[in-house]
Amino acid sequence: MIIVLKKGADPKQVDSLVKWLKDRHITPNISTGERETLIGCIGDVAKMDIGLVQALSVVESVQRIQEPYKAANRKFHPDDSVIDCAGAKIGGGNFQVIAGPCSVESVEQMTGIAKRVKAAGATLLRGGAFKPRTSPYSFQGLGKRGLDILLEAKREAGLPVVTELMSIEHLPLFNDVDVIQIGARNMQNFDLLKEVGSMTKKPILLKRGMSATLQELLMSAEYIMASGNPNVMLCERGIRTFETATRNTIDLTVIPVLKRLSHLPVIVDPSHSTGYAQLVEPCAMGATVMGADGLIIEVHNDPPHALCDGVQSQTPEMFEDTMKRINAIRPLAWRRG
Repeated sequence: MIIVLKKGADPKQVDSLVKWLKDRHITPNISTGERETLIGCIGDVAKMDIGLVQALSVVESVQRIQEPYKAANRKFHPDDSVIDCAGAKIGGGNFQVIAGPCSVESVEQMTGIAKRVKAAGATLLRGGAFKPRTSPYSFQGLGKRGLDILLEAKREAGLPVVTELMSIEHLPLFNDVDVIQIGARNMQNFDLLKEVGSMTKKPILLKRGMSATLQELLMSAEYIMASGNPNVMLCERGIRTFETATRNTIDLTVIPVLKRLSHLPVIVDPSHSTGYAQLVEPCAMGATVMGADGLIIEVHNDPPHALCDGVQSQTPEMFEDTMKRINAIRPLAWRRG
């Protein structure tokens, strides 16, 4: 339920309304926009007397919300959320590019790539230390040693870092990680989502599951937000279809659709979406023009010998060219009216 307050509403009366809601075990979320102030009510509002609320002198109108997601719903939060990732802001017109290898392999590899992607214009560094793989025989990442290397590259290059969390038991190791990624395979690991919601306020990059609907993605974001962490970014990384020419099928329609449904930033991963380095640039450009708030691109200094996903990794030279093209078309990007 949403309560729209009148312009110039008496702050004392608004405070009384908020206390009244809390006394009824309703969580009020106040959102002050350019045109109006809303109170989003989360909880069991079915038995609430809407007429009683509507009659209050500070209330303009009361609206029931049919969608199951509340905190992630744009109706609760009309203005775009802006997520601060250690100084790199994403959302609300702020666009950032996250780049780096699929997996951390060595100090030389990570620091070298970090410096190259930063010089090309990337503002955050990615690198996997814990890798969820389809096959138990595939490279699973370097674990804690990989995190240490990633953080060394962070210090060398001066870039905030993004890396995947697979188990809440590893969270203490992530103290110096700037953005926590929840991968596609864990999008509906609800226990993990609740834990990262309650145990940290770090920005969360939530990847869409390979067969997930947008409502399922938003409900996963809701788990994190309802547990106490509002700093969620949604990531389209391709979905599974009948098509076999690409690793996954990139769904760029999610950008305008999610921006209509939610206030959360939308990031696109053209590397996992396509599975081929030569397809990353055109899909990255397409996502940029369609209004994505950022991109996450895999870059490796020696793709043929990468321990993970070399086929879809750009070389630093390819990434430099992609960044030039992205920067050239950014002024043409679609904006929600």
